[in-house]
Amino acid sequence: MKNTDDLGKLVLRITLAILLLFHGVSKLINGPGAITQLVANAGMPPALGYLVYIGEVVAPALILIGVWTRLAACIAAVNMIVALLLVHTSQFFTLSKTGGWALELQAFYLLTAVAVALLGAGRYSTGGNSGRWN
Repeated sequence: MKNTDDLGKLVLRITLAILLLFHGVSKLINGPGAITQLVANAGMPPALGYLVYIGEVVAPALILIGVWTRLAACIAAVNMIVALLLVHTSQFFTLSKTGGWALELQAFYLLTAVAVALLGAGRYSTGGNSGRWN
């Protein structure tokens, strides 16, 4: 059974990391201007918007390769909480045009990151099962 547990952790890690990396790469290509503007509109220093690179590039890369996985997953979860608060608060109690929750994608990212933080990287990772943050 242990082999399938580790394989499941790998699938979960890869899914979360690659899907988040798409958002990060988009910000690398187009810049974080929209994020820094949202942060400024919330009354915070716009420079805090650059932390999106940690949450959407560095953390997913660490999750993907399986190094400091639990810490990286916690960072990804915090990144999603900030995104929910800055961008999506008006959608908390709404449905999409197809009948699903309007925030199902954001919930998926957040809860998958929480699951990875709780489960750790597993055997199929650069860090292996050992290490406090793996």
